[in-house]
Amino acid sequence: MVKEVEVGRRAKTDMEPTTTQGIPVAEGEDQWTPAELKEIRTQLQDEAQAFEQKYLAAQESLTQLLTEGSDMAGRDPADVGSSNFERDQEMSLVANARELFEQSEMSLRLFDEGNFGVCEVCGQAIGKIRLQAFPRATMCVGCKQRTERRP
Repeated sequence: MVKEVEVGRRAKTDMEPTTTQGIPVAEGEDQWTPAELKEIRTQLQDEAQAFEQKYLAAQESLTQLLTEGSDMAGRDPADVGSSNFERDQEMSLVANARELFEQSEMSLRLFDEGNFGVCEVCGQAIGKIRLQAFPRATMCVGCKQRTERRP
């Protein structure tokens, strides 16, 4: 069954970073400026809102598909197989949209709590350049590479 996710718990939009202290940067990088932090937070908010909409749309589509396809009696086996394939695809889309939404929400929460930019594996700075390219990053490049190499 599809896991329900609480939506609409958007972080405060009136919060603006007033300091660049506490958000780490990798060695050799310049400190964050207030304008850069505002841009990152706005990007995270926009992504969270977009992913929330995609999640809700995918959830609705899956619900509709499950409701319509509940009576398989007397249907051609090929039709049943096609319906099952379509259902599995929709479930995959819902799971992916939910994961992206949750990542964005978590990044916003970390940002607002002052824990943004810290690698969840080694505790070092993720790096300003990496976060500007991918604000939902939770690991530094080295840790991410190590996790992707594991079988």
